Amino acid sequence: MVSSCGPFEKIRKSSDVNYKLSKANEYYDKKDYQHANELYKELMPIMKSTRNYEVLFYKYAYTFYYLKDYVEASYYFKNFTEYFPTSKDAEECEFMSAVALYKYAPKYSLDQTNTTKALEAMQSYTNRYPKTERLAEANRYIDESKGKLELKKADAAKLYFNIARFKAAIVAYRSVMRDFPDSHSSDLYQYMIMKSMFKYAKQSIEAKQEERYTNTISAYNDLKDNYPQSKYLADAAKIYTTADDNLKKLRNEQHQ
Repeated sequence: MVSSCGPFEKIRKSSDVNYKLSKANEYYDKKDYQHANELYKELMPIMKSTRNYEVLFYKYAYTFYYLKDYVEASYYFKNFTEYFPTSKDAEECEFMSAVALYKYAPKYSLDQTNTTKALEAMQSYTNRYPKTERLAEANRYIDESKGKLELKKADAAKLYFNIARFKAAIVAYRSVMRDFPDSHSSDLYQYMIMKSMFKYAKQSIEAKQEERYTNTISAYNDLKDNYPQSKYLADAAKIYTTADDNLKKLRNEQHQ
């Protein structure tokens, strides 16, 4: 411990700024990002407005990224673009700021505030640089972020269904369809809307059942018309038949 800390402490305490910078860059090149980061941190305020400041700032941001401190990495990458807007590295740093936010975002089952921030940052990047060579990669991050947000909302809708809060499930599944119109699971969401409507009708008072079975049939028709190849159509048809039978029975009773 003493032998490994000794040389670094000697560098850190040096008053020779150029020496300290060269050693920081050596650490960086050797991928010793922790020591590079500590030296860059001390050099940042000292070297502001010097010709070496831009490269120093750039590498300082990357040390956070390589150390997996994605919050700080995103912050410094974004700050780089604001401090050096005409730099040849400005586009890269805006992209990396969004990537760092994406890396920081948790799995879909947890709070997705940071996924939303990452999505917005990446969309802002693609809007600013529509012809970037990173477009395919940026779009992949956008799609993956949208996928996480969709799964989060779909899970919430599924939970409402599982705990028999069918009216809330209908609203939630409709919200998922509205927010993610290009989803590969749209037919599933439409099927679950129909299924929730059927369950909701069954648990309703008789005075409300006719309207709610009618809504179930309408939801089935939407599924059949919009997703004719859906794997859920067979099960949906069974629900439709039961709903239609119940509806006819209700109407017959009303006319007796």
